[in-house]
Amino acid sequence: MPTTRFDDLPESARVWVYGSSRNLDDSQTKRLLAAVDDFLDSWKAHGVPLTSARVWTDGRFITIAVDQRQEGASGCSIDGLFRTLKALETEIGAELVSSGRVYFRDRAGEIRAVTRDEFGELAAAGEIGPDTEVFDLSVTSLGEWRARFRSRTADSWHASLISHRVT
Repeated sequence: MPTTRFDDLPESARVWVYGSSRNLDDSQTKRLLAAVDDFLDSWKAHGVPLTSARVWTDGRFITIAVDQRQEGASGCSIDGLFRTLKALETEIGAELVSSGRVYFRDRAGEIRAVTRDEFGELAAAGEIGPDTEVFDLSVTSLGEWRARFRSRTADSWHASLISHRVT
């Protein structure tokens, strides 16, 4: 039973969150999720199947979790996940594994992906403030994901990007 329900995993499960550089349409989402499901169904570390799950949220984020109580993901197995996602980028027309993007919900309710500098510039222009919803892709456990994947700028590391720009 390598795959399980995301909600059934413990708070201690290790997570990786990847954000799409843009919203995906239904066919792109189906392709992404089918490829991730295929990967998870056979995901192993040192020959041992990994108990894992995934969830797709907000049309932008794929979160993959591994229950480390039986076996933890190894460097090689994590590389395999990375390669699977990277290979899908051209097919779905969006970046998934590049780093450095900051995700937030703008005033119109759309999720945007910008660089750290752009985030700061938007804050200086008054388009982002302490109450702006942000998404923290740096969480590493399911407990953290549940507690702070979505939060206010003021309550996350994102505040450091605007603190010197907002008066």
